[in-house]
Amino acid sequence: MPRPIKAIIHMASLRHNLAAMRKLAAGRTLWAVVKANAYGHGLERAVRAFTQADGLAMIDISDIEKARSYGWTKRILLLQGFFRKEDLAIIEHFDAEAVVHNEEGIRLLEQCAPFGELKIHIKINSGMNRFGFRPKEEATVRRRLEAIRGVTVMGIVTHFANACPDFDYGGPVSVKEQMEQLGPLAKRKNGACFANSAATIWLPEVGGDAVRVGISLYGISPEPAISSQTLGIKPAMTLSSEILAIQTISPGESVGYCSRFTANRPSRIGVVACGFADGYLRSMPQGSPVYVEGKMAPIVGNIAMDVMMVDLTDIDEAHVGSAVELWGRHVAVTDLATRAGTIAAELLCAIAPRVPFEEDNS
Repeated sequence: MPRPIKAIIHMASLRHNLAAMRKLAAGRTLWAVVKANAYGHGLERAVRAFTQADGLAMIDISDIEKARSYGWTKRILLLQGFFRKEDLAIIEHFDAEAVVHNEEGIRLLEQCAPFGELKIHIKINSGMNRFGFRPKEEATVRRRLEAIRGVTVMGIVTHFANACPDFDYGGPVSVKEQMEQLGPLAKRKNGACFANSAATIWLPEVGGDAVRVGISLYGISPEPAISSQTLGIKPAMTLSSEILAIQTISPGESVGYCSRFTANRPSRIGVVACGFADGYLRSMPQGSPVYVEGKMAPIVGNIAMDVMMVDLTDIDEAHVGSAVELWGRHVAVTDLATRAGTIAAELLCAIAPRVPFEEDNS
């Protein structure tokens, strides 16, 4: 039999989250972001769950063909565009759309023209300073693109660095500052995609006629201090395992590599089938919770390659074979991420290939 660890994807939760974000989009086109294998949830599952989205937004050009093979017939957008001329043929063949964000991209289009119909979005750098043209360059870029035979300019795209509500509007690179940097482009009604998940939830005033929704579709709040439950979205992944063994140790005895944990009382230590080779962060601090037999148990000792240890002393019901939730509906992945000094998306995307996935369609 395989090891008992598994990742369960709750399909109903994915659909629920899409419906919740659709309501917040308030009539705007909704791009469902499915990059990084749908934030670790599986591209094919996302295609089936997000049928009511207007389009899928992704990064890897190979995912265009995959999405089409899975039955996706609506729009597809490549958020980082293309990298070589061979990519353009794939984009056009599968009727996808692409972002252009630099001079090299424009030149490549000019060199490879004419096209049958190639749909292009202009990326605007409004202050995040990763990709894009400065707002004052937009008119010139648009004219050059429109002069390329077969290219259709669909609109503009920008990305916010700090759209969560705890970020002071007076701070550096606030949404307010980025919208001011956009100048007249900020008032564009048609062909404008500004809002990510956070801005879709908290900043309807940014406008535009399209939104790009990512992490919230998977039931994760963009702001760790605000729970998914508060936002009305549901975690779509449960990482679960079982207790493989239980050791009873005396005060003064230690657990695991480097003897990081030493008992100060008689203790029952459970060995759980989940380690850093499964994608669980080795840096997760001691005391971080898992859910066993209806109660929280703290992690003790170092996370090993294949197992972790948890303190079951106060959970008499726990036994070999007891189910353990590493994260999901009882243990918030955002809480774990905060403890480890990272974000939930890193944990979701880090699940190792050796972990089997199952679907929950209830």
